[in-house]
Amino acid sequence: MTIAPLPAATTAPLVVYLVTLGVERFAELRLSRRNLARLATRGAVERHAGHFWMFVVLHAGYPLALVAELLAGARPPAVWPLWLGVWLAAQALRVAAMRALGERWNVRIVVIPGELPVSHGIYRWLAHPNYVAVALEFVSAPLMFGAWRTAAAFSALNALAMAVRIPAEERALREATALK
Repeated sequence: MTIAPLPAATTAPLVVYLVTLGVERFAELRLSRRNLARLATRGAVERHAGHFWMFVVLHAGYPLALVAELLAGARPPAVWPLWLGVWLAAQALRVAAMRALGERWNVRIVVIPGELPVSHGIYRWLAHPNYVAVALEFVSAPLMFGAWRTAAAFSALNALAMAVRIPAEERALREATALK
């Protein structure tokens, strides 16, 4: 693989994006930990944790793959503002999901036995808005920088992880609701 120097016009937006991504993900992990502690006092339990490692690998590997593809020569396309708009829409969707779930939002599958799933806010229209947001991110952010290989690979890996996660989450919600 040939390492191509990044033009300044790509470097600054990439650094801003990577810092934003890092701050967002670390803030989410902190919020998730805080929410879990609060929910535990109400009897919440984590369910089906065996696949969580896939998300750790996916979200840790993604920025590395993005940078590697840019160093290999990928460059932002003329339509990068379109992909920025999609990425911003994904952020709005993520915030809507987090607001609707409130303290029940978590990066893990956490349920409170006997409580019904959230059905207000964005959940009136979408069953898994946060997962839609992540899927949009894995497409739009790399394409902002012209990294179509990263977009394709991490979208596919995310789809595989979601094929495990969504049924596990729905099963956990059904089991928790049955305890009511």
